Amino acid sequence: MKTIGNILWLLFTGLWAGLAYFFIGIIWCITIIGIPFGKQCFKFAKLSFWPFGTEIKSNFGSHPIANVLWIIFGGLELAIGFLIIGAVWCITIIGIPFGKQCFKFAKLSIAPFGATVG
Repeated sequence: MKTIGNILWLLFTGLWAGLAYFFIGIIWCITIIGIPFGKQCFKFAKLSFWPFGTEIKSNFGSHPIANVLWIIFGGLELAIGFLIIGAVWCITIIGIPFGKQCFKFAKLSIAPFGATVG
């Protein structure tokens, strides 16, 4: 089920989302100050391509200032968006696995600094 879910996710969502996060990460990394934020976008890109079977381990305390800045400058809106999309997926019974993946993205959207995807 994991492989089928990843293939469907990649075809319908993951390819475009992963490429978008990858290019946003490159844009962030062009500036010296944005490199830490670009690295977090690469973390999102990695998860976007193959989310089924991965876990996110959050550690907000390892970089609290960076996580607060992330939340202020877009992380909260990103998390709310993923929560809404996940809830819409969960309304349909067949979409529940995809909704769970959206909730995983919402968790990472709140505090990506210090979180590990694996």
